[in-house]
Amino acid sequence: MTPDLLVRAVQQSDFDQWKQLWDGYNAFYGRKDATALPEAITSSTWSRFFDSYEPVHALVAEQSGQILGLVHYLFHRTTISIQPTCYLQDLFTVESTRGKGVGRALIQEVYRIAADAGCARVYWLTHETNTIAMKLYDKVAEKSGFVVYRKAL
Repeated sequence: MTPDLLVRAVQQSDFDQWKQLWDGYNAFYGRKDATALPEAITSSTWSRFFDSYEPVHALVAEQSGQILGLVHYLFHRTTISIQPTCYLQDLFTVESTRGKGVGRALIQEVYRIAADAGCARVYWLTHETNTIAMKLYDKVAEKSGFVVYRKAL
């Protein structure tokens, strides 16, 4: 990726470009229609980024006025550390930029922000079929070995 890639906090004026990436991210994970991810969730998610009382944050990677990637992360407490932990929840880049450093730049900025916030670690999940992304993840982090269980309520 060229050196003019800027990773920065999302701004209100980014909504339209962010929404295109957000929709792409959700489609990638099979949440393609309104019943899978209601618009109210998108609206609430967007508003949380600008609420100083929320622990949810968003960054975008921008080049020449175009947003090429997004990352959402949050801070939380844990029972195994005094310091907070950072959960990198969503990461998505424009398909044509994959393998060109956008995802890595977003992850590195989350690492920097988390370290500045005193976090003990950053972690995230990905689907086992997301093999392209895992090639990057294997270079910038280590697999924990944990298997995720969940139950919708």
